[in-house]
Amino acid sequence: MSLIEPDFKASNSYSRQDTMSIIFYDLASTSPGYSMSTNTWRVRYCLNYKGLPFTTEWVEFPEIVPLYERLGVTPTLKKPDGSPLCTVPMIYDPTTNKYISDSVVIAEYLDTQYPQTPSVFPNNTTGLIQAFSEATRAYMPPVRDFLIWTIFVKLNPPSAVYFRNQREPSLGKRMEDLVLDNQIAAIMDDFKGVLGKLDALYSKNRGKGPYIMGDVLSWADILVASLLMCFRVSAGEDSQRWKEITSWHGRRWAILMESLKKYE
Repeated sequence: MSLIEPDFKASNSYSRQDTMSIIFYDLASTSPGYSMSTNTWRVRYCLNYKGLPFTTEWVEFPEIVPLYERLGVTPTLKKPDGSPLCTVPMIYDPTTNKYISDSVVIAEYLDTQYPQTPSVFPNNTTGLIQAFSEATRAYMPPVRDFLIWTIFVKLNPPSAVYFRNQREPSLGKRMEDLVLDNQIAAIMDDFKGVLGKLDALYSKNRGKGPYIMGDVLSWADILVASLLMCFRVSAGEDSQRWKEITSWHGRRWAILMESLKKYE
């Protein structure tokens, strides 16, 4: 396991003198400093948006269970067969001496524990944002394989082996067969269609800002940005694929990602 690395970037009312740093457990990739997990990106955005000091401890997939066991942390949840499931993101907050896992649970904890920071569920919108989250999840099946492949190709060898062994039995195919060269154009069309459904929801703010709520950032925007970030990191910010994605829907996704860049 790698050393803990200082990773506080955003500025807010908090400083290192105000509180001890939160430890944020994130999934490493072949791009140093960048994760390939949509879930961990959600928490990174939250921490930076709130201006909370934190350090990152980078882990690989096979290290997660031993990490939980070493720290004495209760597993995130149980699998259908009753066996424990340990996941990242996870944070340790030294001010409360608590470990918290699961991205939405962490976000809710941070909103509650640090009410003087910007909320990611503003103005009692938790129910509406949950509905947006469920809609987003329902839109994803046409590009499921594309997302899995996008993540896989940027994992470090230990995580790549683990990811392959976990995913291939349910997928019924090898990772290398998920996205073939002659399928890319059709897959990109499918992805454009998925984002088009999200664009229709964003359009309801009538151009009042880059976010679903206009000029107010929320968990809904963080969900979308975290998904897009995996495609950006995997393809490369200067790649033709990323430029194509950010050109769609009146450059909505380029504008969204640029507005969140300071919270990366």
